[in-house]
Amino acid sequence: VQLQASGGGLVQAGGSLTLSCAASEGTSSSYVMGWFRQAPGKEREFVAVISWSGGSTFYADSVKGRFTISRDVAKNTVYLQMNSLKPEDTAVYYCAAGRGPRLRDVMYAYWGQGTQVTVSS
Repeated sequence: VQLQASGGGLVQAGGSLTLSCAASEGTSSSYVMGWFRQAPGKEREFVAVISWSGGSTFYADSVKGRFTISRDVAKNTVYLQMNSLKPEDTAVYYCAAGRGPRLRDVMYAYWGQGTQVTVSS
């Protein structure tokens, strides 16, 4: 399983970005897909997760209402639409694939390389 994250960049506070995670063929329809982020000097934290069908999602409280995770199974791609960005959203964002009984209990086995998001104040 290979994951390739892209779409990061520099944006002003209040702006928007959309991240993409391209998965190797067949991956996104078999796995739960999640987004995580890691800011300098901080531990990696969960951002959002989406079920294999795309019918269920779960978000961290810090991004709820501002970020939207979605997936296109046909394109083996997962997206993270980020609106109303804040300086505290600055981090390297990673996509991951895994399995679990519930979206809150996923074992992530595969990780992408990360894409930098910088939000200026």
